[in-house]
Amino acid sequence: MKSTSRIWRTTGVISLLSTVLLIAGFLYAVSDVIMPGIAGNGSGLNQGITVQPGEEAGVPPKPSGVLNVAAIGDSLSKGTGDDSGKGFARRFVELVKNGGRDSKLVNNLGINGLTTEGLAELLKEKGVQYSLSQADIIVMSIGGNDLFKGAESLQSGGRLPTEAELEQSVTQASERLGFIADSILEINSQAQLVYVSLYNPFSDLPGMREIGDEAVSRWNHIAADTLRKRERTLIVPTFDLFTYNSQKYLASDHFHPNGAGYQIIAERILQGVN
Repeated sequence: MKSTSRIWRTTGVISLLSTVLLIAGFLYAVSDVIMPGIAGNGSGLNQGITVQPGEEAGVPPKPSGVLNVAAIGDSLSKGTGDDSGKGFARRFVELVKNGGRDSKLVNNLGINGLTTEGLAELLKEKGVQYSLSQADIIVMSIGGNDLFKGAESLQSGGRLPTEAELEQSVTQASERLGFIADSILEINSQAQLVYVSLYNPFSDLPGMREIGDEAVSRWNHIAADTLRKRERTLIVPTFDLFTYNSQKYLASDHFHPNGAGYQIIAERILQGVN
């Protein structure tokens, strides 16, 4: 009888210990699920991995030390009129480098004669979208060809646009500007969009100063109002740089900036992004 009683007591103790161990294991498993890495030595897959906001595990972030720049838009983005071929985009990259930060121009997508309508279509191309997606800063110039249609004929003494024609050009082009900005920011949701606003290249021509200044001012006002409603946008004013300085900062075609003109635009872009 004593032997049988001893066996039952031993069996009871073992059962109790097994139950306690089972409960402890269950509690450990629950805590490890709720607070991984705290309930033990953190030897799971998440050990040592910190995912920053906007980052995906396993996808390396862009190098923070390099400022990638892309330019898109009309002939000003391309750099037409600059004998060195740099334009404001490459000159801006050089200024960034001179300031001690590595930078590169990943692509210049400027096209002579491009209008807002043409740019809206250009943004649908896969190659253009890929180039923009690689940039940290996207510098855009657009609108001048919309306002001053037939600029080449103006340079050779052709007919000047009327005030009504300029007004119509501003209205039509401004309606497309918001779509263009939204398209670019959708293509690259992390980049800063820098818009280089317009100046009046014909301010010293009789009959063009007053109506030209008014059209450009209205366009720049609409552009500012359009872009300030969107995040990660910056407007770089240029109107004041070229007023009374056309001989100094315009190329021989009397429409595009020369090297010095592009340089002061690049310096103003740098002031804005810093």
